[in-house]
Amino acid sequence: MKRLPTGINVLDRQLGGGIPAGSIVTLTADPASQSELFLYEITSARGTLYLTTIRSEQAVRDGMEKTKTRVGSPTVRDVGGDAALDQANSLVSTLPEEANLIIDALDPLERSEHSRYRRFLNELQTHMVNTGGIAVLHALKGQMIPENRDLTQNVSDVVFDLRTTITANEVENRLAVPKFRGGAALEEPVKLQLADSVTIDTSRDIA
Repeated sequence: MKRLPTGINVLDRQLGGGIPAGSIVTLTADPASQSELFLYEITSARGTLYLTTIRSEQAVRDGMEKTKTRVGSPTVRDVGGDAALDQANSLVSTLPEEANLIIDALDPLERSEHSRYRRFLNELQTHMVNTGGIAVLHALKGQMIPENRDLTQNVSDVVFDLRTTITANEVENRLAVPKFRGGAALEEPVKLQLADSVTIDTSRDIA
């Protein structure tokens, strides 16, 4: 099965080269985490359509310009209006072969009526399989998780769960991969540093 690198070298090594082509990936993360670094680095791997539902197009571009991590040249589109699901579906249908799709954040789309959202996910899955690309859905783990989150994770081929813990001494980030169709899920979470880029944290845990 063909794999596509995510653009995050540390993650690709852990996953045996990357993500199977045609996959839908859900990245769950706390709203206050540095999860955007993941999204920005993913744009460096190949052509990317970046759909923003909360921040404006300009805010996303500004964030990419300010970061020190690797960033590609994504096409950024704001789909945060009243017809967000329809706008997203229309843009997804234009994705070329082996392209990235990033939806940041997925939550507004997940709040759509169940059957409409299910149809969107199924059409997205079909399009990604047909084009051999990768879709990354950035889903927030805040206080108001949409009712359709279970549906999102069930349809997804891969689930990345970024866990951020704040202690008196540090902000600790661990990435778990509990689901990985077409490959092996990671046996244990990977401790990461999310500063200027996504790297492995080689410091030892002290019990």
